[in-house]
Amino acid sequence: MFTSEDIQTILAKNEFYEHLLDEMDVGIHVINEEGKTVIYNRKMMEIESMDSKDVLHKSLLEVFAFGENQSSTLIDALKYGKTRRNITQTYFNNRGKEITTINDTAPIIKNGKIKGAIEIVKDITKLKQNIQKTVLKHRGSKFIFDEIIGKSQAILSIIQEAKRASRTSSSVLLVGETGTGKEVFAQSIHNESVRAAKPFISQNCAAIPETLMESILFGTAKGAFTGSIDKPGLFEEANGGTLLLDEVNSLSPHLQAKLLRVIQERAVRRVGSMQEKEVNVRIIATINEDPVEAIANNRLRKDLYYRLSVVTLFLPALRERKDDIELLVHSFIQKYNTLFDMHVRGIDEDVKQFFLRHDWPGNVRELEHMVEGAMNLAEYEDELKLSHLPTRFYKLASQHYEKSDVPDTKTLLPPANAQPVKPLKKKIDDTEQAYIKQLLVENGGNVSKTAKMLGLSRQSLQYRLKKHGI
Repeated sequence: MFTSEDIQTILAKNEFYEHLLDEMDVGIHVINEEGKTVIYNRKMMEIESMDSKDVLHKSLLEVFAFGENQSSTLIDALKYGKTRRNITQTYFNNRGKEITTINDTAPIIKNGKIKGAIEIVKDITKLKQNIQKTVLKHRGSKFIFDEIIGKSQAILSIIQEAKRASRTSSSVLLVGETGTGKEVFAQSIHNESVRAAKPFISQNCAAIPETLMESILFGTAKGAFTGSIDKPGLFEEANGGTLLLDEVNSLSPHLQAKLLRVIQERAVRRVGSMQEKEVNVRIIATINEDPVEAIANNRLRKDLYYRLSVVTLFLPALRERKDDIELLVHSFIQKYNTLFDMHVRGIDEDVKQFFLRHDWPGNVRELEHMVEGAMNLAEYEDELKLSHLPTRFYKLASQHYEKSDVPDTKTLLPPANAQPVKPLKKKIDDTEQAYIKQLLVENGGNVSKTAKMLGLSRQSLQYRLKKHGI
């Protein structure tokens, strides 16, 4: 029979052991003979991004998911008495986060019987990601979702949509203005998918003659024309992987028709050949204009659009995600500090205000070029100022920052009650959005009826609803 002193001693020892386990820099996970977790220390919680209450006293296989060809080393130790050292294991926690660890696992044996199992874990998830990034850069496909910069809802929501699209091999159409990062998203989708180890090939479809583009895409057979040789096209080179067709609306109607056939048949015929070769390629296409307008103006075949737009992602312009400008500027400054061996810390308030006012027709690409140009003009300053901006931007910014004749005026900004002049495109977009919302309300949310009143097709209205986030 335990006395109260005995119980207090046991509790004190347990508290001491728990504290000791929590201070260890390795994860400790122990299950009992029923396969339920009985010890789960603080480091283990950090590694797996889990709370102890989600794991303790629950069956291991109820909490964690393992791949088709994987098993739990803990369960193996419990069932078969296996001891394993330095085993790499990749699995998912109950929030879907992928974790990679190196484990030492052993059964707990008492009186010749297995009473449980213990696992000591070292986290190598970040190491694996860094190795993956290095491999991707050597393959020419270097972007992953974690490197897309932004905190605004506009960019976070599109990242989530793109991640979901990574799980399949469906065609993706990326719609966005020049400089919004369409190739960054295309590479990230590829690198998140099961095709990540296969080729990623990108081809800009603009400004290349039709006959040359045809041979580039589909390859050539010897004798097809003077000097032609047997040469695979991009579809064959990208077999098993992903082919990015940038500015697909620049292709001629003839090539668009041939492209559609290859996508539908999953087979390609080289120029001048009668033989077809099966290909397994995921297509990601980009377009820098409203696809509905591109179809209406015969720049994009409607049937090709339907085939490419199984998943359509509308990338936001920088003017629609200005909350991200400071993060982007910081990233670009760090990049060019390294390249130029400089030590710029940031931008001053005047530059910040100009950046927030500017409409950014060239989007993120324009912002990066502006930061790079400013750093070329900076000497020993630790902040970028208006005078460091490229000349045409400096002149534009100066118009907003002329000092007032009033002696006690300290700020260079316009009065707080001044109404900023919006660029025409922004004004038109805002007016269109407000008018569509108004008619939708009047029609009780009926899209077909609203489209009819606007003189648009239902498809065209659906595009505008998604574009404006209605």
